[in-house]
Amino acid sequence: MTYVVYLNNASFIYPPTFYINGFYNVPNAKYYYIFLCFVYAVTILGNSFIMGTIYLARALHTAKYIAVINLAMSDLCGSTALIPRYVDMFLFNKQYISYGECLSSMFFMFFFMSMQSFTLLALAFDRVIAICFPLRYHAIVTKTTMMMIVAVMWVISVCIIALLVSLITRLTFCGSITVDSYYCDHGPVYRLSCNDQFPNRVMGYVYAAVMIFIPLLLIAFSYGCIAFALFKISHGGERMKAMKTCTSHLILVAMFYLPILTVYFLASTTYLHPNTRIINSILTQTVPPMLNPIIYTLKTEEVLQSIKVLYKRIKVDSMEQPVKSIVKKKAVQVDLVALSKTQA
Repeated sequence: MTYVVYLNNASFIYPPTFYINGFYNVPNAKYYYIFLCFVYAVTILGNSFIMGTIYLARALHTAKYIAVINLAMSDLCGSTALIPRYVDMFLFNKQYISYGECLSSMFFMFFFMSMQSFTLLALAFDRVIAICFPLRYHAIVTKTTMMMIVAVMWVISVCIIALLVSLITRLTFCGSITVDSYYCDHGPVYRLSCNDQFPNRVMGYVYAAVMIFIPLLLIAFSYGCIAFALFKISHGGERMKAMKTCTSHLILVAMFYLPILTVYFLASTTYLHPNTRIINSILTQTVPPMLNPIIYTLKTEEVLQSIKVLYKRIKVDSMEQPVKSIVKKKAVQVDLVALSKTQA
């Protein structure tokens, strides 16, 4: 059964469901989905930990960590939008997904992926100002500035991806409903239609340019400026110290963008087996959110120091709590004795 929708004297045929095909004849694929469950659990713990640390540590209440907490939130929500639904789908053979659920899933997947890309760009902006204009850093990178940057990123992402997804509704699906992917991916879905796909193809290129390639080029340009500024520093120790502040961000950028660029390059130059594309896409969308908080915890001195301070505070509070309870108990006993004497 299909749905027929009439709009401006034109009819559009929507299927009630899509079938998510997933892997092609991969043996023991269920173990891979169980691995994704482990990845999701680590992602929840790691990103919740980094957000909790930033919230509790006053030393981290700076503009830079507004972007970091936005990245952690995007990682957590992006993994939540992907892993639980699709692990359940493939482990228990529930591979049919309704038309509306498919479009909403597509929106959230692309939205949180674009937010990760934009947030990496915001962190690059923070680093280039810190190293190229150190004396003006606190005047330029303020909490208000970073919150405005994050707000603009959200608005741009919502507008572009809402348009990307809404253009699917102008397509007629009169043939196959099998999506050759592990989720409702934009390309595999619109290619199933049997009417004009040109606007969807153009919008796919616009999304890739605005959300992936332009941020990556700006990040590369910012590190070119950083390299030029470091080249002018004559003292080797200061140069190394400045470079160390960029290592965690560079690792995050490499983990996020390299797999995406690899797929784009291979798909445009040679035949890419669907399983290869699917595995690469899954790793791109699940592994970086898991590793981001670990890298920021281990590679960022500010975060490590804040964790140590919080640990000492919790340890001191736990040691003081029994003493306070004993003192309070004795005080109550003294008050009761005094009260009984007064009544006597």
